[in-house]
Amino acid sequence: MSIDLKEISITDIDGIRIGHAQDSEGLTGCTAIICDDGAMAGVEVRGGGPASRETELLDPLKNCQAIHCVMFSGGSAFGLAACDGAMEYLEEHGIGYKIRDLVVPLVCGGSIFDLTVGDPKARPDKAMGYAACAAAGKDPATGKVGAGTGASVGKLGGPAGAERTGLGIYACEKDGVKCGAVAVVNALGDVIENGKIIAGMRGEDGEYADSSARILDLLTAEQTVNRENTTLVCVVTNAKLTKDQANKIAQVAHNGFARAIEPVHTSMDGDLCYVMATGEVHANADALGSLAAEVTRRAIVAAAKSE
Repeated sequence: MSIDLKEISITDIDGIRIGHAQDSEGLTGCTAIICDDGAMAGVEVRGGGPASRETELLDPLKNCQAIHCVMFSGGSAFGLAACDGAMEYLEEHGIGYKIRDLVVPLVCGGSIFDLTVGDPKARPDKAMGYAACAAAGKDPATGKVGAGTGASVGKLGGPAGAERTGLGIYACEKDGVKCGAVAVVNALGDVIENGKIIAGMRGEDGEYADSSARILDLLTAEQTVNRENTTLVCVVTNAKLTKDQANKIAQVAHNGFARAIEPVHTSMDGDLCYVMATGEVHANADALGSLAAEVTRRAIVAAAKSE
């Protein structure tokens, strides 16, 4: 995208709070993206190996009209337990659907595979998910924090040639419409910016080996690659969207994945994108989809560049 965008903090979107918790020795963690008043939501899963929770709620045919948290975590399928911590925290704070004397939060989640990066027994659990919610505020950290603690890319040749990445955030405002993305980048492929690899698989000489070229060497192989990959994105906006529109924007936002990661959306990646819309301002859904793809690309690049 050639136009300039006015960068903002993602938590300049009213009602959004983000918090992290991590195990810096075990190299895993989780990240909570909370909307206290509930957000219209959509999802698109493009990867072949997702670890996710409550995605079916977001089907336009289902009656759910808002969710209260997206929880990203490490730990593969084990890490979905962090969502239980979000449920407990949100219930304690009265955040969720009010049903007679009860409060029922709706929490969607996605997890990356980081079990072979640090301690394979170190996994986000209910307590860590609760801690991430308790830490949620207006100035979220980026880098090797939260769900990005054990993230890496360029894993076509296995963990030895992979490069650590992390969690990236980018948000902007145009004409009163605010849109941002949180990206946890744990991809099979390399991260690309301006046609150049900025994070990815390295060969024995220490130089980038170019995963897009190397994957073609496997064209007649029976098994492609390892199963340890996933990129997670949550697009957040202050726009007023229908459920259909939120799901469509989640689809279009995957264009940002494709612009920043090569190869992407393989059968061994669990790539997914959530959308959370707080419903404050009108926005053209097609134009917003284009913007969502760009903030997604920039958040992925930010994760790859993170320290």
